[in-house]
Amino acid sequence: MRELGLFVAGAWQQGSGVLTVRSPYDGREVARVARAGDAQLAAALDAAAAARPAMAALPAHERAAILETAAGEVARRGDELAQVLVEEAGKPLALARAEADRCVETLTDSARVARTPHGELIDLGGFASGAGRTALLRRFPVGVVVGITPFNFPLNLVAHKLGPAVAAGCPIILKPASQTPSAALLLAGILHEAGVPAGGVNVVPCGGAAVAALLADPRARLLTFTGSAAVGWELKRTLWDRRVALELGGNAAVIVEPDAGDLEAVAKRIAGGAWAFAGQSCISVQRVLVHEAVAADLRDALAAAAAAFPTGDPGRPETLCGPMITAGDADRCEAWVAEAERQGARCLGAKRRDGSVVHPIAIEGVPDDASLWRDEAFAPVAALRAYRDFDAALAIANDSRFGLQAGVFTRDVEKIQRAFAALEVGAVIQGDMPSWRSDPMPYGGVKESGIGREGPRFAVEEMTEPRLLVLRAG
Repeated sequence: MRELGLFVAGAWQQGSGVLTVRSPYDGREVARVARAGDAQLAAALDAAAAARPAMAALPAHERAAILETAAGEVARRGDELAQVLVEEAGKPLALARAEADRCVETLTDSARVARTPHGELIDLGGFASGAGRTALLRRFPVGVVVGITPFNFPLNLVAHKLGPAVAAGCPIILKPASQTPSAALLLAGILHEAGVPAGGVNVVPCGGAAVAALLADPRARLLTFTGSAAVGWELKRTLWDRRVALELGGNAAVIVEPDAGDLEAVAKRIAGGAWAFAGQSCISVQRVLVHEAVAADLRDALAAAAAAFPTGDPGRPETLCGPMITAGDADRCEAWVAEAERQGARCLGAKRRDGSVVHPIAIEGVPDDASLWRDEAFAPVAALRAYRDFDAALAIANDSRFGLQAGVFTRDVEKIQRAFAALEVGAVIQGDMPSWRSDPMPYGGVKESGIGREGPRFAVEEMTEPRLLVLRAG
């Protein structure tokens, strides 16, 4: 069993209490982690503020070298880190290993961004007011960053906060999810050993209420939050005078046209997007819109995929759908399915639950006002609906308060362009599920799905601000 302290000011520290971390699969105790109280949070803020000059002064090539060294260490310890994700998040082993690999890519891309700082030379002589003057535009670190991350990607989403912060030259204080704190703490230690100055990276597991005092301090210049829409937007209202980046929820739609190709292959991709890791991703496939010409075939293929989807113990290498993070979340999933059934929906196969493991569910006939269609399920459920016209499918996909990503299975270039222009989302994924993501790409949403973008280059833009130097000739 792991025992870890807080990571503050470049050292492991005691907390004001202990967080007991249990496996969501079998309930066994897997870790004890120090919990930060007011005194430890104040110390973390002091340490980050004190580290601000040192972080900003690190040359770009040194920041890049630190991140490359850390990426190499994560790769070396990939199996260890993956096992932490299996134990604390209930993430299936194959997916946990993939997350460790993605963490390496995120840190490596953060290093690339650090090595290529943006600058722009502007000739102001195009107007009389700027005659004889040239300007240099550069970006400078904003200062202390506070990051908050959820349980579902306890390593790679943390890397999407810590990596860009190091690349930008910003000290950061990170609050990981209480259910899955160990990976963040271990990554902080790796970054410090790679050369981040003391206080440059601080990780403080604590309750959500405890972090309010930290955010209230004016030395905290930017909040970057990944989590629920309700919490994120409330933080934005509270921090009206501060910079805030939000990556929130979704109820992603995928559109399947008649020219999608092999429907069994399409169904398998949708199945992976809907049910892997029990659907606990903000870009998990939730709404499946299929043209009526192929609806029956896709329905059968998806039902077969649900029945065959490898589900159960996350420690088995073949498992893809493991437990939900808590039994309460599994209860909520069952309740939402039952609500939809009362309103006329029909499950395409047997329903089954083993403890906190909900087996994959494909369901059709879910009405617009049902929770399964309207809200974010964050569960292994895919709701099918047939449509007759492509423009109608685009309108159905847009009829949501969320807008993170959407998938479109078609080979028609004109329809792809129409989808790109019409869909109110942060990204349209052609020929694949909306759950696809490459870590360097700009990632984020519109409407209630958030503001700002992640991906190292784009996160660094959030963590820096432009400054202009105007030079006078002569």
